[in-house]
Amino acid sequence: MIRILFSACLLGDPVRYNGKGLLTRHPMISRWREEGRLVAICPEVAGGLAVPRPPAEIICGTGRDVSAGSVSVLTRDGDDVTDSFILGAHKTLDFAKSNNVQLAVMTERSPSCGSSEIYTGNFDGSKTTGQGVTSALLEQNGIKVFSQYEIDQAALYLEQLLQTN
Repeated sequence: MIRILFSACLLGDPVRYNGKGLLTRHPMISRWREEGRLVAICPEVAGGLAVPRPPAEIICGTGRDVSAGSVSVLTRDGDDVTDSFILGAHKTLDFAKSNNVQLAVMTERSPSCGSSEIYTGNFDGSKTTGQGVTSALLEQNGIKVFSQYEIDQAALYLEQLLQTN
C-alpha cells in the first residue's frame, strides 16, 4: 500500500516550536486515515529538539544548502541547530522508506518541512522560495512533497501513482 507521510503537527499533534499543533482539515485526510495511508512524524522532534523550542530558520539559504553544509539553521537566540535538522531529515527519510511512502504533505514555511516556501533567516516574517531540510531530502530521494495547501494536488498525484502501480 502506498502511504502518505504527514507532518505530525498538521494532524493536530502539539509538536511545533510553540508546543501547539496546526490541525489541517480536509476530506481527503479523513479518507486517507480510514484507508490506513497516513503515517506521521515531526522531523524536528525526530532530530532531538524539544517541545516547545525556540523558533529556528535557515540562514540565507535553503534545505539543500543546509544538507550541502553551506548554510546553517539557527534559533532566534543564535544557537546552531543544524545537526538536529539534518538528523531529523534522515530519520524521516528512513521512516518514509520503511513505510512505503511515495508522497508527503508537509508544513509550509517550516525550516524542516517547507515544500516551496521558507522563512529567510531574518526572523522578521519575510519568506523566500525554497524547501526545508527534510522536504529537500525527501524529494532528492523520489518522494513528492506537497504543502497543507496542496492536498487536492496530493490526492491527484496519489491517484496517478495508484493507476501506474
